[in-house]
Amino acid sequence: MSSASSSSGQDGVAPLADGPAPQPPSNPAGGSGRAEGSRRGGQAPAAPDVTAGSGAAGGLFGHRDFRLAFAAAAVSKLGTQISYLAVPLLAVTTLHASPGELGVLNALSTIAFLLIGLPAGAWVDRTRQRRLQIVTDLVRAALLLSVPLAWWAGALTLWQLYVVVLFTGVATVFFDVANQSFLPHLVGRDRLAEANARLVSLDAANQVAGRSLGGYLVQLLTAPLAIALDAITYVWSAVCLILIRTSDPVPARRPGRRLYQEIGEGLRFVFGDRLLNPLVLEAGLTNFAIQVYVTMLPVLFVRELGLSEGALGFFLALGGVGVFLGSMLARPLSARLGDARVMWVMGPLIAPAGFLVPLADHGPGVWLAGAAWLVITAKAGVDNVLKVSFRQRITPDHLLGRMNATFRFLMFGALALGALLAGALGELAGVRAAMWAGSAVLAAGWLRLFFSPLRSMRELPA
Repeated sequence: MSSASSSSGQDGVAPLADGPAPQPPSNPAGGSGRAEGSRRGGQAPAAPDVTAGSGAAGGLFGHRDFRLAFAAAAVSKLGTQISYLAVPLLAVTTLHASPGELGVLNALSTIAFLLIGLPAGAWVDRTRQRRLQIVTDLVRAALLLSVPLAWWAGALTLWQLYVVVLFTGVATVFFDVANQSFLPHLVGRDRLAEANARLVSLDAANQVAGRSLGGYLVQLLTAPLAIALDAITYVWSAVCLILIRTSDPVPARRPGRRLYQEIGEGLRFVFGDRLLNPLVLEAGLTNFAIQVYVTMLPVLFVRELGLSEGALGFFLALGGVGVFLGSMLARPLSARLGDARVMWVMGPLIAPAGFLVPLADHGPGVWLAGAAWLVITAKAGVDNVLKVSFRQRITPDHLLGRMNATFRFLMFGALALGALLAGALGELAGVRAAMWAGSAVLAAGWLRLFFSPLRSMRELPA
């Protein structure tokens, strides 16, 4: 399972061929503290015209390679969302995992972003990005397929599930960074907002369909067979990527540059920017809070409330509805209010909703919590269109991998930490106490944007 890319949190957008994540990611707002000329000087030649020979009237769907990328994401993300639910349910129902063990499992799915996220960005900038995505798709398919095979042989253990989730996460790190870095070459920088909106909408639709379907598939087929379906979708994704004709950009050789120097260059680009800096920190806090909820919800629904796996799938599917609505509203809101203003105003509007999620209970309580989840994930949908497109647009080609890796290091590292904290609090203080802690973090995260230059801006710098 690629929980990193299936989360409803920021940057959890659908990648070109996977599932979170992002994937058009969450694009942070970004005016830079650097001179504009220094950015232009580092950029590669403009991306090809995506409408050439394909009928511009059809938009990006008139572009063959984008259709292939979209087809890859459509199937692969559906499978990823099924595993998003099937993996923790397998741990809870078949392997009898405790809240603490479930926290470790969820943390392992994203901890790779903390362990290798930064060097992965530098490596991606040195390699052919489409080729790397194909390889990592096939690696993830093989890892996930080992779970139903071990279950069928009666040899499946929680430790094997830990290993599979960890190394699937490692492959996801490389896939996601390469995926986001390849998108500007595939569609052109001037079409990024359109591409991201379409892919985020697809991601949201798959969250609805995949999570609802995942709950029922676990009931009908068992969790291991549901995970096998996800493995097949990664193979589909790899085949679609192989058929794409847009060539991989040949990475520029930079003799004498050491890995740590290139990592530092990416860190300085993001954290030295007066707008990217607050945006990446706010996104990390949001992801931390959402992961606390996601980690505890299977225990709350299935074990404490005695609800079915299908009910849990329906609840999580509401997050997909929220992301879809947010992705549809992102550009109209940006046009009416200004993209910079939208980025911080959404925070205080959704903060109260976070305190309703821990109230999930039998009867009206679960519907109230579901409505709150819908609102929270709608903000993620807005962020995943506006913020990602911006950061991809302003970053020079030679820094795209490291910029994306820096964002993912912090945002998906926050998912790992959120899962670990949720598991620990769930063991020591109870499931609802862990969820209240997540609500407090969600309510405070937007303050980082409020006390930044975004508060006095309407539009982001071009």
